[in-house]
Amino acid sequence: MTALHEYQRLEAAGLWRAAPDAQRSDVVVSVGDATLTISDARDQPLTHWSLAALERANPGQRPAIYFPNGDPGETLELGVDEVAMIDAIEKLRRAVGRGRPHPGRLRLVTFLMSIAAVIALVVFWLPGALRHHAVSVVPEVKRAQIGEALRTKMERVTGAACATPEGTGALERLAQRLPTPQGPGRFDVMRNGVDGAISLPGGTILIGRALVEDHEEPDVLAGYIVAEHLRAGLDDPLAQLLDHGSTLDAIRLLTTGDLPDNAVSRYAEHLLTSPRPTLTDEALLNGFKSWSVRARPYAYAFDLTGETKLGLIEADPFSTTPPPPLLSDADWLRLQGICGG
Repeated sequence: MTALHEYQRLEAAGLWRAAPDAQRSDVVVSVGDATLTISDARDQPLTHWSLAALERANPGQRPAIYFPNGDPGETLELGVDEVAMIDAIEKLRRAVGRGRPHPGRLRLVTFLMSIAAVIALVVFWLPGALRHHAVSVVPEVKRAQIGEALRTKMERVTGAACATPEGTGALERLAQRLPTPQGPGRFDVMRNGVDGAISLPGGTILIGRALVEDHEEPDVLAGYIVAEHLRAGLDDPLAQLLDHGSTLDAIRLLTTGDLPDNAVSRYAEHLLTSPRPTLTDEALLNGFKSWSVRARPYAYAFDLTGETKLGLIEADPFSTTPPPPLLSDADWLRLQGICGG
C-alpha cells in the first residue's frame, strides 16, 4: 500500500484497553507494514491491529476511539492533540476502504444488470416471440376472417371486387390451377387501387384489373400470383400484419381472437401504398417451375425491353416446352370481361 510509506515513522501516545472491564494503559502507537502496532512504555508490543480491520467508534469526534473489527470491547483512544496520527489513520482507512469489495454496490450493479436484462428481453425478444406464437396458433378460419376484414377496409379505395358469373367461374378454375400449398385459394379482381397483386391472410389474393385487361395471355397474371404464393411462403401474411402493428395487437389477437380495428385499417392502407417485397430471380424461377408457369411473359410485363429481367427470360423453365394450359381461351376471355370491360 503506497499510502503507508509516508506514515511508517509516525508515532503517537494513546490509551489502550484490552477489554471492557480492563484498565486503560498508556501506550505508544505506530504505523507498521499494514498494521497498527500498540506498545507499552518499554517499547514492548502489546498487540497489532490490521489496518484493513480497523474501525472507528466515534467518526468525526475527538478524542478518536478505534477498535479492531469484530471486537468493540478492545479500544484505542487517541487524544485531541494527536492530530497527525488521527489524520494518518483516517487516510489509511479510506485507502483500505477503496480497495475493499463493496457488497452493496455490487448488489446494486447486479440488480441494475438484471433490470436491463429484463427490459432487453421485453423489448427485443418478447414481441417477436408473441407474434411467432400468434401466427402458429391462429386457425385458418380466423385467418380468413382477418383477411376479409382487411379486404373490407381496402374496398374503401378499391371498390368492390369485380364479379360476373362467367368471370368468377374462370377465377375459380385458375385458383385450382395455381393452388397454395394448403390448397386452392381465392382470387378477387379489384376495380381500382391495386397495382399487381396482394396476398391477404387466409389465402386470398387481390388482383389489379390491369393484369386481366391489359395482357393478351394469362401468363402475366399467373406470374404475379406465383410471386404472391412465394412471398406468403417466405413471410406469412398474418406475420406481416403483426410485424406492422404493435405487441399489444398480438396480445389482443391471442387473448380475444380479434385485432383492433385501427390496426387493420393501418395495415390495409400500408398494403395499398407500399411496394411488394422483391424476390430473387432464383426464387421466381423455382416458383414458375413448381407451378408450371412461363417466366418470359411475366419478365416482359416488368420491362418491355427485357434488359432488367434477362435472368428470368434466359432461364425460363418452359422456353422450349409449353406448360399445361392455365385457362382455356374462352375462360380467359370471360376473365378479361369480369369488370365489365
